[in-house]
Parts: sequence; C-alpha cells; structure tokens
Amino acid sequence: MTDPGQPGAKRPAGRAGARRVPTPADVLAAAQSAVDAAQSAAGQAFEAAQLTAGTAFDTAVRLPPASAQLAAQLPELLDNLSSAIDRLNATVDRLDRTLALADPAFAAYDRLLPRLEALIALGEDLFGALSRLPGVGRLGRLAGLSAPEPPPEPDPAPPRKRPRRRS
Repeated sequence: MTDPGQPGAKRPAGRAGARRVPTPADVLAAAQSAVDAAQSAAGQAFEAAQLTAGTAFDTAVRLPPASAQLAAQLPELLDNLSSAIDRLNATVDRLDRTLALADPAFAAYDRLLPRLEALIALGEDLFGALSRLPGVGRLGRLAGLSAPEPPPEPDPAPPRKRPRRRS
C-alpha cells in the first residue's frame, strides 16, 4: 500500500483536494498541548526571575562602598556626558558650516597648486641652465645673488692637559 502523501500515489476517489476537518477531540488535544507548553514556559520564566532576583540581592548586599558611591553619582555623570555630547554636536555642526564656506577656497588651491609647482620646476630648470654658463657663478657672487660660502670650520683644538699639582 502506498502513502497518499508521496508523489505518484493515488488519492482515494471522491476526496480529491478535500481538507480534513479536525474533530473536537483534536481541538481539545491541541488546546491541552498549548496549555501545557504555556505552563512550562511560565514556570521556567518564574525560576529564571527568582534566580536573577536572588543574584541581584546577593550582589547588592556585597556591593563595596566605593561602588555604591559610584552608582549614586551615575545619574550626574550621565547628565554631564549628555551635555558634553550636545556641545560636541554643536562644535561638529559649526565645523561643518565653516568647511562648507571654505570649500571654494580649497577648490581654488587645488587649481592653483599644479601651476605653482610647474612654475617652481621651470625656475629650477632656468637656474640649472644658467649655472652651466661660464662666468655666471662669479657674476652671481659679485651681484650678491648666490649664497655666501660658509666659513671654514676651525680645526678642533687638542684636549688640554690638566697641570699636575705638586705636593
């Protein structure tokens, strides 16, 4: 005999597509099962609540005085933290508005910097080319355009010997 739930199994004639209507006994059994599950869950929740309350009481009894003092100061600390966060948010908003105002200047700097870098590179190339011409170094020194040569460093003096005392 084949199971009607399996593919390829034949269904009984006359009941094609009909659903089974639960009997009162099925409904009563399902309700009793739901009541049992609810009572079990409630019992477990009650036991967990008792355990948590007992642990909290034990912790409160064993709480050191410094921790109790800190717990008493906690609301004030939270208020201070809240006001500090408000001030920080105001500062961030102000900074955001300032940066929004400075954004066109930053865009101008971004357009200007490559041109300045190219101008500096051109100047360095020009000075490099001029320094290769004969006599330009002497002309630069006479005109005061070149950096003065650093004075020669004096030779370090030999360490002085301490005279010996005669006794």
